[in-house]
Amino acid sequence: MLRWKDEYLTGIDIIDEQHKELFRIAEQAFELLKNDFYIDKYDRIVNLIEQLKNYASFHFETEENYMTQIGYQRLLHQKVQHHDFVEKVNQINLEEVDENQDQSLLSIIEFAVDWIDQHILKEDKRIPAE
Repeated sequence: MLRWKDEYLTGIDIIDEQHKELFRIAEQAFELLKNDFYIDKYDRIVNLIEQLKNYASFHFETEENYMTQIGYQRLLHQKVQHHDFVEKVNQINLEEVDENQDQSLLSIIEFAVDWIDQHILKEDKRIPAE
């Protein structure tokens, strides 16, 4: 499981704090995946999907506002990636989640963790701190 490390720091405090929250949501999903006491995880998975979608949208808005304020030239590129992330989360098939909960949860975790990891290290670290 991916854990927060200082290498993810962008030097922009508000963005770094929000990135830590995204890692926390991913960790919460991983803990649910490992939990064998819940026979039916569907409602919890749907809740995590909603948390991820809502917090990611909030974070992307914050990040895009910051980039607008500093006149960041790669803003459009970032907006496209942010949009694609939200669309991917919106397209999660809840019927499939219900039918195969652990596999669906694992797929969601892998997608979110890979995206967060790659996006922060390859894109967000390029954003200059004021």
